[in-house]
Amino acid sequence: MTRIAVIGGTGYAGSNIVAEAVSRGHSVVSVARSVPAERVEGAVYLEGTILDVPGLLTQIQEVDVVIQALSPRGDMAGKVRPATAELFAALPDNVRLGVVGGAGGSLVAPGGARVIDSGFPEEFKAEASEAIGVLEDLQASPENKDWFFVHPAGTFGAWNLGERTGKYRTGGPVLVTDEKGDSYISGPDLGVAFLDEIENPKHHRENFTIGY
Repeated sequence: MTRIAVIGGTGYAGSNIVAEAVSRGHSVVSVARSVPAERVEGAVYLEGTILDVPGLLTQIQEVDVVIQALSPRGDMAGKVRPATAELFAALPDNVRLGVVGGAGGSLVAPGGARVIDSGFPEEFKAEASEAIGVLEDLQASPENKDWFFVHPAGTFGAWNLGERTGKYRTGGPVLVTDEKGDSYISGPDLGVAFLDEIENPKHHRENFTIGY
């Protein structure tokens, strides 16, 4: 059993990670600014925020893995990157950090341009850029601290729910697309990918893409 804390555990990505982790018998703490009315049975829900790292650390003591599943939008725009860097620096060296990133930082082809630089919607560029900044900070972190950063498929989101299939593909830094060029993964299967990486780590200090 792994002790997992999910920061932003009530959001779309976070809640799917929480559900998958509980279903596999792990100890799970979901931390968010409010406790939801609907909860995953078996998870512990706490009120907290990454904007108060000292307070947050008191809530997630003795965990093995911390997942940051926050979106840098709305009142969190411009705040997620520095807060994530502060949190990662403060975590014990034996605690692994996983981050739900965005598709914008992945590549369109091996050695090619990033998705954000290839016709990416202007209204989402600021959010994507901040997520890329989180990745850059992790890449520059001390070598003794372990992390992984996941780029979901291009059309990942609460507007495109999907079901749990238990299957997905990884593409290294390259956006995963199907034979039609579509890039998609469901929320539940994002949870599957995260828990697979937690249970059987393959990407140490690496970013990677997931999709069908």
